[in-house]
Amino acid sequence: MKTIDLSNKTVVISRTDSIGDVILTLPMCAWLKKEFPAVRIVFFSQSYTLEILRCYPFIDEVVCIDTWKDHSFEEQKSLLEKLQVFAFIHVFPNKHLAKLAKAAKIPFRVGTSHRLFHLLTCNIRPNFTRKKSDLHEAQLNFELLRSFNLKTLPELKDLIALLKGFQPQSELSPYLKDVLSSKRKKVILHTKSQGSAVEWPLENYVELANLLVKMDYTVYFSGTEKEGQQFRGALPSDSNIIDISGKSSLGELITFISKCDALVACSTGPLHIAAVLGIKAIGLYTDLRPMHPGRWAPLGENSRALTMNNTVNPQLEDIYNITVDEVIKWIK
Repeated sequence: MKTIDLSNKTVVISRTDSIGDVILTLPMCAWLKKEFPAVRIVFFSQSYTLEILRCYPFIDEVVCIDTWKDHSFEEQKSLLEKLQVFAFIHVFPNKHLAKLAKAAKIPFRVGTSHRLFHLLTCNIRPNFTRKKSDLHEAQLNFELLRSFNLKTLPELKDLIALLKGFQPQSELSPYLKDVLSSKRKKVILHTKSQGSAVEWPLENYVELANLLVKMDYTVYFSGTEKEGQQFRGALPSDSNIIDISGKSSLGELITFISKCDALVACSTGPLHIAAVLGIKAIGLYTDLRPMHPGRWAPLGENSRALTMNNTVNPQLEDIYNITVDEVIKWIK
């Protein structure tokens, strides 16, 4: 296969889904910059992941596609044409964007062959499957770069290295600065996932929080306001157990996480944020495919994915049996 040269060209990386998925796509940007130093990278996302992308230095421009929704198809095509895109890489398949990229006559349009609409809209269609693969999601993303001088898929250690440039960009509010003033070690417990993953029971998080306080930690329960409403009533009354749910923007949450020692969560966005920031990121997983950590483990030098190691007959409910003591062992 002849390599497509991206030097001095504009490339779109399109990943318009959730926080964790976007983070696991970032290594593609760093790799392209390394391979083609003069390439210009435009990242297509949703507005709610914009603060993630602002933390990563290998992206030249972000387009939040939800801000285009009030424009007609022809107006959106015109906006896309103005970017002078040479290659459009559909990391997350999106039928509308696939049609738009073709209508804008972008020379190289890359999308997996496993989506029927890509047969009509993409002219580079790598044939690989995610659901049954043993590879990590971030590795699988690189299958879309085969035409751009990629010889072999990166190993996980290579992906961790490519994520090194991720740095917080937001200032903390006075409230968040105040609750961080404790001299004790700090652990964030993120109990919910907005339905994106199987969750460890809330009572386990509460037991964990009580034990950590006795070990001289300050514990923060994080989440959206809606998630906070689900767990606030169950939180112990202790000055070292602090509810910060609904109290921050995503940008502030990234900065807050960076100032803590550890974060515990199931397979959800804040876990991946903690991992790329380099703090202890302890993920709680099922071994059931395709939700297992082989596919979705956090990428960081201080990350750990815990399961019950039930690979013979894995069940969603296995995550409930991960013990508090096992989690504490990895926090210490």
